[in-house]
Amino acid sequence: MEIDRITQELTKEIKRENVIKDENMSRHTTFKVGGKADLFVCPSNVNELSHAIKTCKTFNIPYYVVGNGSNIIVKDNGFRGAIIQIYKNLNNVTIEDDTITADAGILLAKLAKIIANESLEGFEFAAGIPGTLGGAVYMNAGAYGGDMSQVIVSADVIDEKGNIITLSKEELELGYRTSIVQQKDYIVLRAVLKCKKGNKEKIKGLIEELNNKRKEKQPLEYPSAGSTFKRPEGYYAGKLIMDSGLRGHQIGNAQVSEKHCGFIINRGDATANDIINLINHVRNTVRDKYHVNLETEVRIIGE
Repeated sequence: MEIDRITQELTKEIKRENVIKDENMSRHTTFKVGGKADLFVCPSNVNELSHAIKTCKTFNIPYYVVGNGSNIIVKDNGFRGAIIQIYKNLNNVTIEDDTITADAGILLAKLAKIIANESLEGFEFAAGIPGTLGGAVYMNAGAYGGDMSQVIVSADVIDEKGNIITLSKEELELGYRTSIVQQKDYIVLRAVLKCKKGNKEKIKGLIEELNNKRKEKQPLEYPSAGSTFKRPEGYYAGKLIMDSGLRGHQIGNAQVSEKHCGFIINRGDATANDIINLINHVRNTVRDKYHVNLETEVRIIGE
């Protein structure tokens, strides 16, 4: 791969310090695992993001767009190509009356706080989800009875041809942890949300209550990617895993959380391989015992 030529092309529009070679991905994922990416690119705006994607397409190199790395595992041998990170720079928000327009890179917790400060309700469910708005649209993220389909109006995305298009709520085809964005591998740039006016103290109280519930029930003290598995129809992943006798089961330093069996955690210096092997072991055990296929929420990339 012609890394120097690609870097030269990228830095025509992106600051040199925002194009890093051989970056260790364990620094950029919430699981704290993963090998090196050939290139790690942090665009400052939509034009730079578009330039980064076009450059990757021109040189025919693989690329992957990430938020804060809360929903991915990068394998131990790293990623051959470019990881494009959007959460640090693409995070602007504007609010007019009950309508919120926000960049894809903003963290959900931060966005929930901003929305609450405007006395707008309906987004409280997202306050504790460990990811960005782009990732939330991508997988129709949800928690505690709420999800993105309840608040989204539209999203601007980059399609497979590199064009920026706007998709309405209907065109986004939001389902349980899925969307057209995920199916077609579009890249979310920003989203428009609609919430309704409410009582600021009540909204903040609900956010605090939900965050306290999370602290009680989830192993937030360890690196993880949140819920590891999607909820299978008619079941709860955590209960299936617990009933399969896997609570606390470890491979290397990856463990099925004793606090919540739906979470796989990094107890210290787990490798990506430890985590992937444990995921596969859990899936195989549950399938053999209950004939249920567990699908991962977390995406695995690299080699």
